[in-house]
Amino acid sequence: MSENKTKVSPIVAIAATSITLFSLVGIGVLTGVIPSSYSKDAEQQAAATAAAPEHKAAQRSAPRNASEPTRVAAVQPAKPPARAVCGNCGTIASIQLVEEKGEGSGLGAIAGGVVGGVLGNQVGGGRGRDIATVAGVAGGALAGHEIEKRTKSSRHYEVNVRMEDGSSRHFSYESAPAFQPGEHVKVVDGRLVN
Repeated sequence: MSENKTKVSPIVAIAATSITLFSLVGIGVLTGVIPSSYSKDAEQQAAATAAAPEHKAAQRSAPRNASEPTRVAAVQPAKPPARAVCGNCGTIASIQLVEEKGEGSGLGAIAGGVVGGVLGNQVGGGRGRDIATVAGVAGGALAGHEIEKRTKSSRHYEVNVRMEDGSSRHFSYESAPAFQPGEHVKVVDGRLVN
């Protein structure tokens, strides 16, 4: 006689074992035999809920003695989840007006010297006129040089922003910006917006 032996394929055996283990783990989690992240929250809430009525009942039934300290069950509030850091968000740290003096090219000194010399030549007579002309040229040259530097000077506002990631960024504005120190801003396309 021939014997018919039925062989179980290894793939079928592995699949059957996996399904059985998965089912047992699921049943363990649902019944609380295997702890999960959900079971801890439920246990903590159940313990807090159970402790609160017992504590109130104990307060009502027990007479208060002034020398005994009152015991209260400590319930830890849930911590809010950490806020994600915005890479483009920050707070205005400071706004400063920056004035930069211009550079003199010499034209202002020359023009000032000519005007000063003409005006100095109008004063006095003889040797005094010569001294006034020289003084007018020197004074006019200095004044003309300073006037040229001031007309070429520039003013701008430097806005310093402390970003949420801890870095600092600087933005330059021609006119006074509409922001105030301490205001929350966001960087969009290289510009600050509220």
